[in-house]
Parts: sequence; structure tokens; C-alpha cells
Amino acid sequence: MPHADFVHLRVHSAYSLSQGAIRIPEIASLAQDMRMPAVAITDTGNLFGALEFSQYCSGKGVQPIIGCQVGLPPRNDKPGAPAEPVVLLAQDETGLMNLQYLSSQGFLTGDTAEPTVTLDVLCERAEGLILLTGGTRGPLFRMLADGQQDEVAQWLERLHAAFGERLAVELHRHGLPVQKAVKPGMIALADRMGLPLVATNECFFPRPEMYEAHDALLCIAQGRTMAERDRWRVTPEHWFKPPAMMRDLFADLPEACDYTLAIARRCAVRVETRKPLLPVCPKVQPGATEEQTLRAMAEDGLARRLARMDMDDATRQVYRDRLTFELDIIAKMGFPGYFMIVADFIQWAKAHD
Repeated sequence: MPHADFVHLRVHSAYSLSQGAIRIPEIASLAQDMRMPAVAITDTGNLFGALEFSQYCSGKGVQPIIGCQVGLPPRNDKPGAPAEPVVLLAQDETGLMNLQYLSSQGFLTGDTAEPTVTLDVLCERAEGLILLTGGTRGPLFRMLADGQQDEVAQWLERLHAAFGERLAVELHRHGLPVQKAVKPGMIALADRMGLPLVATNECFFPRPEMYEAHDALLCIAQGRTMAERDRWRVTPEHWFKPPAMMRDLFADLPEACDYTLAIARRCAVRVETRKPLLPVCPKVQPGATEEQTLRAMAEDGLARRLARMDMDDATRQVYRDRLTFELDIIAKMGFPGYFMIVADFIQWAKAHD
């Protein structure tokens, strides 16, 4: 059977904390069942599920596309104003490294409850990344909805200078009146600047019957009730729709669906497992190895303890032999640095009881 003619490029897994309600194994299974050749994961501000997603998709014969929804600071200074998201997709190893950097920077420099990165930082780390403009909640849509024509042109020109042909105008169709009102302006702007259109659905839940359960999840996250209307919510259309349904939604813009496949063909990177990366313990002296330092520390500690104990030399040697045996195992496993770091924790805790 031929592959489907549409790929979901904006999917929130359960790792979009308190937002997404699709488990990663289910994303892979849904894509496989719908004959999608690829599928993207674009969790809010993080890459927590990237490795698991890569493994499950590869196991199902589906190409994983590693992405992230990255928030830009709101353009107004209103308290509580939400971040304005864009979507980044890694097309190669450099892009994946930059995506990891941007995700980390969001937590290190922004609000940890809603991580953001500045436009300057985003553009500095553009290499290897494909940027989708964020759909209905993104800066492009909001500026057009607010009638800020000059600002949106400047914003797009800035991104185009950084991302070049890796920039696409993202369209949503969830039946909202504001989407219908802004759609002509988005299409005209993309045409004027020579930018491709791409169709996404921003999937939050796997099937339409899960809408109310997902709405309850959002209420729990916000500390609100389902009866309240002045809260952030998604529509019943934000589910993992089949390719045929997405094609019907964008029947007047088939190129927007075609471009999802073009993007999928450009993305050729997945997250792989690797050996643990342990930091170098600062107690290691120049010219010495971690193993030598750990042995010296352990032998010194044992000597101090034995000095306080009344026992003969034969018994003392039993302790020394046992220490050598334990240290040999630690060295064989490659954990001397880890043990020194843990020892540092314990020593600090004892000194600050």
C-alpha cells in the first residue's frame, strides 16, 4: 500500500506537561495505522520524550521528526500574557544540537513555568532547523489579527534572513472565526514573500471522543473548572486527524499538505542512546586520573579509621584487601568520578546537618 499524502508536523505528547494527552507509543501506532511515512513530536518547551519517540517510531517503521514548540516572549507587557509559540523541527545533527540548546535556554533564562527564548537567540541558533510560524497562537497570526502589518513584515524578514528556505507559514483550520478572518492575510503575506504554506493541526489528544477528558486536564493544570469560559482551552478539532481528513480541510490549498511531505523528506535525524556523560570531579589533581584520586582518598580514609581501632596487622590487612577489591570493581565499571561526586554530596550534608 502507498504511504499517506500528509504528515502531522505538530503533535503534543504527554510530555507537553499538563497539555498533551497522547502517549508516545500511541503517536507511533497512530502514524503507522494511518500509513504516514513520518510524524513529528513538538512538545511545549522540552525534548523530554525525544529518545522514547525515536525508538517507538523506528520500531513501527515510521520516520521520527524531532521538534519542539518554543515560546517567544509576548510582545505586550500585560501581566500573565502568554508566550507566543513557534515550531522548530531538526533536519540534521546540527539542528538537533541547536534545538537542545534552545530548549535548555528556555528554562535557564525564562520563566520555568512557561519557558521562552528571545528572537535574537532563536536566530543565532537557526542552523539545521526548520521554523513553522506557530499557527493560530503564534506571533505571525497574532500580529495579523491585531492589524500590525508593518510589524509582521519586519518579523518575517528577520526570520527569513536567519532561516532562509527553512521558514514556512503555518496554517490551522479548527473552525474558529478568527482563523477564517486572518487566513487571507496569511496567504497573501506568504505569497508576497515567497514563503511556503504548511498545514498542521496541533494535535493534543488522539481521538475526538477524548476532547472532554483533555479539557479536564487543562482545567486541572490551570486550577479552573470546566464551566468557566475565560480560560485557555483548545477546540474539539485538535485531535490526530487522518490524512484524508486533513486533505479535505485544505482542499483549496493542497500545496500546504504537500509541503508536510517535503519537510519530512528534509528531516533526517533521530535521537540515539549513548553512554552516560559524567562530569569530571574537581578533586582530581593535575596529572592524576579519577581512579588514582579515588584510591588515594579511600585509602587515606581507611588509614584514619584503622588508626582508631585496636586490631592486629592480619585483621587490618583484611580491610585493605576488601577496599582494593571494591575499588577494582568501581574502576572496572568506569564510576570513580561518580563515587567522588556522591562522596562530595555526603560530606557537604554532614557538614551542614
